[in-house]
Amino acid sequence: MPSFDEVANGLRMPLVEAMETQRAIRRLLPDPVDDDTVLTLLRLAVKAPTGGNQQDWAFVVVRDPAVKHQLARLNRQAWSVYKRREVRRARRDLSVGRIMGAVQWQADHFEEVPVIIVPCMRGPYLPVPRVAASSYYGSIFPAVQNLLLAARALGLGATLTTLPVWSVSLTRRTLGLPRGVTPVAAIPLGWPRGRYGPPTRQPVERVTHLDRYGNQPYRNLD
Repeated sequence: MPSFDEVANGLRMPLVEAMETQRAIRRLLPDPVDDDTVLTLLRLAVKAPTGGNQQDWAFVVVRDPAVKHQLARLNRQAWSVYKRREVRRARRDLSVGRIMGAVQWQADHFEEVPVIIVPCMRGPYLPVPRVAASSYYGSIFPAVQNLLLAARALGLGATLTTLPVWSVSLTRRTLGLPRGVTPVAAIPLGWPRGRYGPPTRQPVERVTHLDRYGNQPYRNLD
């Protein structure tokens, strides 16, 4: 198991390199991740901006096998439903099939993940009007992205998934969360079985619109 001192120099990685090579890493080794490493990730996570500077976040670090088992059950329940919808896409697109294979591997080995971080928001969830929901989640996901980029720099594998928190009430019960604390995602974290590399993305010119949707002058540069 690498200690934090052994990987700390990775935080000197240029930001652009971390962003260009960050990808979802679902196949993880069971080797432990020490507390210094986890706390460093969280210290960098909470440097992110948050709505009104309220800092209404909380992070549950899960190591207990019994708790991981319950999260794994929730993850498999959600995945069993979601994957039925993706089967047809996988038949048409090999890349979707590869992703499904990785998600299935993660579901099968979820209990083996050394650390699962569950980001939460404190305070009531107000989904109406819709912009209120955007503001609510907008106060936590910048911190999540900070954490993921820091994990990339340290060489840790990580991915953002919402499957284990599909049921807020069951996740609250699993983690002992009070009613006013809402889990928003789960981040399985560990040393990767594979390696990082540039993800495959379509050219930005194809998804960029100028002033009005449908006006895509940059596509000529594609």
